[in-house]
Amino acid sequence: MTKVWIDQDLCTGDGLCAEICPDVFYGQDDGLYYVKETPGNYGSETLFDGKGSPAGADGQARVPDGLLDSVIEAAEECPGECIFIEVDA
Repeated sequence: MTKVWIDQDLCTGDGLCAEICPDVFYGQDDGLYYVKETPGNYGSETLFDGKGSPAGADGQARVPDGLLDSVIEAAEECPGECIFIEVDA
């Protein structure tokens, strides 16, 4: 399983991630970008509270099927180099 998260301390607020992969990334009122919190991304209704995504590694979410290439592109294009992708063994 592949997971993704954003380090908001490094986020420049550029928004390229949301342009490249809007199904995974979105901006909040604080000008920073986060991983979307949805049952599909988190994989469990118990983790989805609808109140917004946690920041940093606490906001780690599954990469939905078919979106890995877009998530990788977003990470590569990110000027803040703040998108982290992890593969669980």
